[in-house]
Amino acid sequence: MRTVGTVARGIRAPIIRQGDNIAAIAAKAVIDAWEEAGIQPKDKDVVAVTESVVARAQGNYASVEQIAKDVKAKTGGETVAVAFPILSRNRFSLLLKGMAAGCKKVVLFLSYPSDEVGNGLVDWDLLDEAGVDPYTDVLTLEDFRAKFGHILHPFTGVDYVDFYSDIIRETGAEVEVYFGNRIQDVLKYTDTVITCDIHTRNRSKKLLRQAGAKVVLGLDDIMTQSVDGSGYNEKYGLLGSNKATEDTVKLFPRNCDAVAEELSKILCEKSGKQIEAMVYGDGAFKDPVGKIWELADPVVSPGYTKGLVGTPNELKLKYLADNDFGDLSGEELKEAISGRIKAKTGDSLVGNMVSEGTTPRQLTDLIGSLCDLTSGSGDKGTPIVYIQGYFDNYTNE
Repeated sequence: MRTVGTVARGIRAPIIRQGDNIAAIAAKAVIDAWEEAGIQPKDKDVVAVTESVVARAQGNYASVEQIAKDVKAKTGGETVAVAFPILSRNRFSLLLKGMAAGCKKVVLFLSYPSDEVGNGLVDWDLLDEAGVDPYTDVLTLEDFRAKFGHILHPFTGVDYVDFYSDIIRETGAEVEVYFGNRIQDVLKYTDTVITCDIHTRNRSKKLLRQAGAKVVLGLDDIMTQSVDGSGYNEKYGLLGSNKATEDTVKLFPRNCDAVAEELSKILCEKSGKQIEAMVYGDGAFKDPVGKIWELADPVVSPGYTKGLVGTPNELKLKYLADNDFGDLSGEELKEAISGRIKAKTGDSLVGNMVSEGTTPRQLTDLIGSLCDLTSGSGDKGTPIVYIQGYFDNYTNE
């Protein structure tokens, strides 16, 4: 019996620059790794490339000035609400700077006690002690300071209320700060809103329009076309962007399906095997200590080959061992479970007790999360991940 199942390897690659052929570079890195490590490529291997280097190769950048120009054109440049932003220097500070530079006044409307991905403004226990109900109560800045004072983020040491307010003022715009969780409440202060939430953005836009907002934009509505030669993303706009320099952001990459298809084609032709490919960003997991949900990108994978479409369709081995074959052991148990696995059809097992506990998440979300944890976001230098055995089961030799 083969004892090794799924293996994920981080693959080192050169530093990617604008204009590079990312598919060709990634393919060469994988082929070099095959030779160096003695890896035998197999059907259904997966190669994944982080979205960051894809965007770098595409030169998909935008400056604060270009963001400001787009915001002014789409909002009118007067009093604009910036609602439900995440609390992040890397993810949002330059976006806020661009928005503020594109209008005269910003109404900063912060969700509390935390942002959408779990960055805390104030502890739940403090809310309870103060008698504040975050589901109904809208707080002014004065209310918030009187009840909770100045609170620093535990990881960054930043007071994001002051930090974001200072960014806005430095552009020359005025700022008012409110705290609330009903997006409609922001319309008490202005009828022009940029709702900056990520995964709940469509509902927020709908509620704002139903409540009579005059202008409703999401981050996915800004930088959807090139502004003065900038990069852009026609589908996601500013969603998925990161700070690149002190006045530019790297946008989420475009045309990722084509990148994945090209990469897969090169490796399939080289190996004679069917190798799947994908582009990945943030993993879809939550830190149990810091309480932060990692997924600040709009999707885990913006592009992938067709072989990665769908969800796993798995049996729960421990359920079979404890229930259907509870009276068996050793080789007899192994043969019984192997027989049940081999007898699976293509029909979905959702709702069947033998699949209980095997949450049917999208393959690209699962594999992308594995890749994000493997490559990290620091100095490992492995923006490519090569996975073998992901689609194996207990019966594969």
